[in-house]
Amino acid sequence: MMPWWLRPASLGLAARRLLGDVGAAARLLARLLALLPAVLRRGRLVVEQLYFVGNRSLSIIAVSGLFVGFVLALQGYYTLQRYGSAEAVGLLVALSLVRELGPVVTALLFAGRAGTSLTAEIGLMKAGEQLTAMEMMAVDPVQRVLGPRFCAGLVAMPLLAAVFSAVGILGGWLVAVPMIGIDAGSFWSQMQGGVDVWADVGNGVIKSVVFGLTVTFVALLQGYACKPTPEGVAQATTRTVVMSSLSVLGLDFILTAMMFSI
Repeated sequence: MMPWWLRPASLGLAARRLLGDVGAAARLLARLLALLPAVLRRGRLVVEQLYFVGNRSLSIIAVSGLFVGFVLALQGYYTLQRYGSAEAVGLLVALSLVRELGPVVTALLFAGRAGTSLTAEIGLMKAGEQLTAMEMMAVDPVQRVLGPRFCAGLVAMPLLAAVFSAVGILGGWLVAVPMIGIDAGSFWSQMQGGVDVWADVGNGVIKSVVFGLTVTFVALLQGYACKPTPEGVAQATTRTVVMSSLSVLGLDFILTAMMFSI
């Protein structure tokens, strides 16, 4: 006998629900993008959310970037010294951070810290019927609540990725020059000569913007669409971390193939 989940009716119902969820998410994203000019005119709300998602994430981003720079310098030195290229540690650290690790690790940390906070906040507002109360007072909750948070995530993510990369390069210098003994001039000259502003740094900025949009939208969507119960909010928070992490890693592969394969 055929399992129930392989029956045509069950498969059709699952496909219909999936298409409905995708359509609802696409409509919400289109509304948020269309509302950006109106949201930017309410600068106070955006600044408050920028402090919440950006400034409060700065400590974990900076500390993580420092230790990632430490590890990159050590691993790079142990590998490059076999080929007599230990002076290129600075170039290795810089390219690894601005191209890949800076945007990707920052996005993963951003999803775990700010993304879950956004989902829980929106979910609790929905469970407490605050969003419904706004609609009863003719206030659009998407523009008033979701819009400023979406705009703040778009702005905060590239800035946090830049901080992560800068602190990581500093950490690589601390390990390579004072601890290992690599010449400081070689460390910086190799980095300056091998890192291209547009091809490397510019593509890293584009990645961080895409990741910021993805993580922030997933967090807001899960909070806005969750069940208004404690279990629903908890499940939405978990889905935010899982879906954001998988989306960032998948998009990183696609963007890397598009940017650096030419």
